[in-house]
Amino acid sequence: MRLLPKLLAATLLAASSLAFAHAPADDSLYIGLGAKEGIRKIVATFVPLVLADARIKESFSETDIKNLTLRLEQQFCVLAGGPCEYKGSKMTEVHDGLNVTNAQFNALTEDLQIAMERNGVPSRIQNKLVALLAPMQRGIVTK
Repeated sequence: MRLLPKLLAATLLAASSLAFAHAPADDSLYIGLGAKEGIRKIVATFVPLVLADARIKESFSETDIKNLTLRLEQQFCVLAGGPCEYKGSKMTEVHDGLNVTNAQFNALTEDLQIAMERNGVPSRIQNKLVALLAPMQRGIVTK
């Protein structure tokens, strides 16, 4: 049974209640990311990076990329304080028993930072988004 497709797709698709509890009280991060259009561009850069990343690309061979893209846009928008709704599952639920490693989680984070750099997102804004995603690591990394 191949667990990695579920593992990494779930990492990207699911939102934890912990992360949303730490979403900003204002929309400055959302604006800093370029609002909906900027987030769409970041995700449009991010997904191909993940799919080309030799460390994790096999994990997405059975993933619905269109759905993945939509959920990422929703997740980043909500985390950034934007006017969006996320309809995914909690990370702790979808990662239960998948033995996610820190290396896998970190590979995704690195690809996200590259995507943000390629879209001209300032480092301080990148750091804010990554800081909101970081608490998810505790709930999904189990190996």
